[in-house]
Amino acid sequence: MTGGFVTGGFVTGGFVTTAAMTVDGSDRALLREAVRKAVDFRGDVTLELTDGSAVSGYAFDARLSDATRLANTINPESEEIRILPAESAERTRIPLASIRTLRFTGKDAASGKSWESWIRRYAEKRLAGEAASIESEPL
Repeated sequence: MTGGFVTGGFVTGGFVTTAAMTVDGSDRALLREAVRKAVDFRGDVTLELTDGSAVSGYAFDARLSDATRLANTINPESEEIRILPAESAERTRIPLASIRTLRFTGKDAASGKSWESWIRRYAEKRLAGEAASIESEPL
């Protein structure tokens, strides 16, 4: 395991948030960054907790300490991620200190759905002589 990752990796300017990427919670700075990315990710994440349980769902919010503070002044108990579990509609707060691993397990619903991607697919279909429609693809 390198740089706190179990699987996945870094790319220039940040790290990749793809399904099946796992971040080790023992590296607190890396976990904090992964939590930020999890909130931006529009797919599900799975948190394996230190008590052995796991929570899967949509990460919709995170309360994190200011990254510019010194590491010894951050109270890890005040940092948390908020999740809508897949199996219920109840919002759940999970302290970062109780996360063993964070996995990006679901497909980002907006991945490949940009305007540029749509135009490219439309033009490819038209050039290939296929029927091209302005209707969007189903999620």
